[in-house]
Amino acid sequence: MYKNVYLKRGKEESLKRFHPWVFSGAIHSIDDGIEEGDTIRVICENGDFIAVGHYQIGSIAVRVLSFKDIIISDDYWKMRLSAALQMRQRVGIADNPYNNTYRLVHGEGDFLPGLVIDCYGKTAVMQAHSIGMHMCRKDIARQLVKVMGSRIENVYYKSETTLPFKAELGQENGFIYGGSDDNTAVENGLRFHVDWLKGQKTGFFVDQRDNRSLLEHYAKERNVLNMFCYTGGFSFYAMRGGAKLVHSVDSSAKAIELTNRNVELNFPNDERHHAYCEDAFKFLDAAGDNYDLIILDPPAFAKHRMALHNALKGYTRLNLKAFECIRKGGILFTFSCSQVVTKDHFRNAIFTAAALSGRQVRILHQLHQPADHPVNIYHPEGEYLKGLVLYVE
Repeated sequence: MYKNVYLKRGKEESLKRFHPWVFSGAIHSIDDGIEEGDTIRVICENGDFIAVGHYQIGSIAVRVLSFKDIIISDDYWKMRLSAALQMRQRVGIADNPYNNTYRLVHGEGDFLPGLVIDCYGKTAVMQAHSIGMHMCRKDIARQLVKVMGSRIENVYYKSETTLPFKAELGQENGFIYGGSDDNTAVENGLRFHVDWLKGQKTGFFVDQRDNRSLLEHYAKERNVLNMFCYTGGFSFYAMRGGAKLVHSVDSSAKAIELTNRNVELNFPNDERHHAYCEDAFKFLDAAGDNYDLIILDPPAFAKHRMALHNALKGYTRLNLKAFECIRKGGILFTFSCSQVVTKDHFRNAIFTAAALSGRQVRILHQLHQPADHPVNIYHPEGEYLKGLVLYVE
């Protein structure tokens, strides 16, 4: 039987509403001998059981795995991974002949807080965001291989930058099952290289798949500017959509190299595309009125609430520059992936930018993360990706 974490009086209310986190301030005491990463039971002030989860030192002290008093065994991992796969099959994402790239496990959205698994062809890239999931990585990988069957042949573990450095776990990125040099995957019929070794997240921004498809429909005969291009996903969708020219911009030389490789993989020797390794703000300052479709998909401007004010100023400044240079009748795809930036925060920042520019602006679409990045209805914090498609007169 697991050791216990005891809550202060009244601190069980959020757990009764199935919220999957216990904050450190809600804890009254813990049993002797509990260490980071341990599976523990959460006990109310009156002695009643309420949850089983992983314990960790920090603001989020417990991530809940189950609200039933169960043992977290191989059967548990198999059950949860099977449910995750089944959902993606039923919404047409998994087992799609035109798409072998998708998120199989999205943390709290799949009732597995602290765990992310992305599938790229025959390789699954697993990432732990909690010490508990790190400790269970081999058990999870073993059940993942069983659940996925012939769908995957390799499991790459990539958590070097996602776990607390103070935990001194000493883990390294690498294959924990199989091994492959083939890093090419397919998304909606387009091929791309995945840098799961050193790239951001698990190597590709899987969460923009549906939004890239939407952009493809707007790209015909337009001059496209893809800011913060990273691997160039929006760029090669725009090219397939019939764009007249596509310019990709990123401050990282490695990102520009990967973008060029991905464009060449799909459109070899296509002179419509050019990539630039430059600062986004400096590039927009000099952009003139050459573009009538602009994508702004910056990295998270706010990693925590203390940075929110400056982040919103950053979104306003960035979008103002886009409004100032986009052609009449242009379309702007603009995003925020900061979890602490709400939809209202983001829209207000864009509203301010539009007002400062003096342009007439209309909202065509309100965008969000796709179905393989589900939001647990009891955990609204999981809704992190916000986007707007704007028509600018």
